[in-house]
Amino acid sequence: MIAVIIPAHNEADTLHACLTAMRAAADTAASVGHRVEILVVLDCCTDASAAIARRFGVDTLEVEVRNVGQARRAGAELMLQRGAQWLACTDADSCVPADWLLCQLDFAADAVCGTVHIEQWQAEQDQALRERYLEHYQMREGHRHIHGANLGICARAYQRVGGFRPLALNEDVQLIEDLQACGATIVWTARNSVTTSSRMDSRARGGFGDYLRSLMA
Repeated sequence: MIAVIIPAHNEADTLHACLTAMRAAADTAASVGHRVEILVVLDCCTDASAAIARRFGVDTLEVEVRNVGQARRAGAELMLQRGAQWLACTDADSCVPADWLLCQLDFAADAVCGTVHIEQWQAEQDQALRERYLEHYQMREGHRHIHGANLGICARAYQRVGGFRPLALNEDVQLIEDLQACGATIVWTARNSVTTSSRMDSRARGGFGDYLRSLMA
């Protein structure tokens, strides 16, 4: 079984688009025989995120940790208990391509680190910021970006290193570093790039939004 884990903290504005795209990716994988289960980890949500997840018929797990590392870890533990053999991670403000899951599996690796891209910039984000972002970002095979919005891990490799650490920041980076330390096979690809938000009011301090803000300095 493929498990998709999506942490969410008050993501009602973006979750509908995220789950619409994820349903398409799940259907594509199911069309060639894979079973896919989608889990939204609702972390201290006080908005309509839970209702949106219910309308899509996906599973939910409620936690009160306000910590993305703990949320991903809790979601992974639940799905491993259900028999997941592959863990696919994205974010609630991101939209995956339809072949996202199949692309991850096709590499037959312990982990797949994909890229992200921005299709719709906010009005106040000027051309100079966009150019600086594109100048610094490596949209190519062999890049070294690590994004929780575009990450896949073999369950055996995940369990071998103890999974996501309960970190409020860079839990995805730490997981990949732990995998590298144990000699895991890691693929760095731009083939399955995920659309993500250019918002700067990040749910996690030090995340992608803060990175964009740093480029404005």
